[in-house]
Formats: sequence, structure tokens, C-alpha cells
Amino acid sequence: MSTETATAAPSAPDTGARTPEAEGLITDARSRIDDLDGRIIGLVQERMAVSAVIQRERIASGGRRVSLAREMEILAHYRNQLGKPGTALAMTLLELSRGQI
Repeated sequence: MSTETATAAPSAPDTGARTPEAEGLITDARSRIDDLDGRIIGLVQERMAVSAVIQRERIASGGRRVSLAREMEILAHYRNQLGKPGTALAMTLLELSRGQI
């Protein structure tokens, strides 16, 4: 009996590709998506911080925490640019930026 243990080669994530060329393209594209996602998350976090400043100043000046008219503008902008799914995305961004009302 051998005392050596076989080490399995690290397995690459399954791309679903059927050719090496397609696998390479998909792997590269996934890497790009991962980079974009990281940038998007950073931008969302930046948006949340800017929104907190706006809310703090609005409240400190005697105003309300949320401007519903402004939120409607944001919803319309996202809907116009991205269609119906844009509205859902904008709602999520607004919720992240102001919390639930």
C-alpha cells in the first residue's frame, strides 16, 4: 500500500463551454463581470454615503428625511433608461440609501 496521497488538481468553475476557445472567452468575460460588479458595489456604497449627507443636512435644517418628489425623479430616470427592471433597481438603491420608510 502506498503512503503517497494523490492531490487533486484545483478544478476550474464550470463554464458550460464545449470548446477550449469558448471556455477561455467565458472565463475572461466572467472576470470582467466580477470587476464590474466590484466597481458597481463601490459606487453604490458611495451613493449611500452621499445620500446620508443629504438626509443629515435636510433633517438638520428642519426638513424631512426623504424627498418623495426626488425619489420619483430617480425612479423615472431608471425606468426610462432600463425599462421596468430599472424601476426595481432604483427602488433597491433608494432603500439602501435611505432605509425603509
